[in-house]
Amino acid sequence: MVQSRIAFQGEPGAYSHQACRQARPGMEAVPCATFEEVIDLTRSGEVDLGMLAVENSTYGRVADVHSLLPHSGLHIVDEEFVRVHINLLAVKGTPLSAVRRVRAMSILHGQCRGFIKQHGLATLNWHDNAAGARAVAELGDPAEAALASELAGEIYGLDVLARQIEDQSNNTTRFLVMSREPDLSRRGATMMTTFIFRVRNIPAALYKALGGFATNGVNMTKLESYMVGGSFTATEFYADIEGHPEDPPVARALEELAYFSSVVEILGVYPANRPRG
Repeated sequence: MVQSRIAFQGEPGAYSHQACRQARPGMEAVPCATFEEVIDLTRSGEVDLGMLAVENSTYGRVADVHSLLPHSGLHIVDEEFVRVHINLLAVKGTPLSAVRRVRAMSILHGQCRGFIKQHGLATLNWHDNAAGARAVAELGDPAEAALASELAGEIYGLDVLARQIEDQSNNTTRFLVMSREPDLSRRGATMMTTFIFRVRNIPAALYKALGGFATNGVNMTKLESYMVGGSFTATEFYADIEGHPEDPPVARALEELAYFSSVVEILGVYPANRPRG
């Protein structure tokens, strides 16, 4: 029997790899260089599902993902939250006092400034955190270390010299599980619906389009805007709401949204992940 597979962006040991293990522990995780590659492999059927990072509690949305989703041909079927615990990894037997430089993506350096300053470490920007851990393992130099997940340390045979050194203890990244087929079944007490829309070019269109969610008591947990095709006059909105499209309040709100919009597209219906509470 062929094992089902899920693609993620990054190298083995990346936080997106951890998300795959959490959300689909029985599936083979397939690393990809880019988000586009994750989408292409999923859409072509080479893998069964794709895992995409969409936002981080410290740094906000992940660049490019929101613009890729509407044109991906895929559907959101689940969400997964990963606590980003940052660890200092080095070759086996290395004491912390021997480390001089740490490598990771700049976004990770920024999340543990206190530890880096306290120990007087120089930083090297790397294209991928897990790749930084792999490079440290290949160098075999006690002066070189990486900031990454414990999973990366496990994969590349590195020691964890310091655990959970991030400045903010609640640092979390949200991921979306993507599939070729939508899943509209109710699989949780609280369902989420994600959609994009573009309002008509009339006065107060956005205010009127969103009014239906307020009057029908539908909780909108996320609303973001981004330009379409580099135009300052064409703006698309990305939204998450609590509820299922078949719920009468949600159905009424979406109907009102459609009246004041030129485009409305549901990207996915999925159960709310427990960490939301």
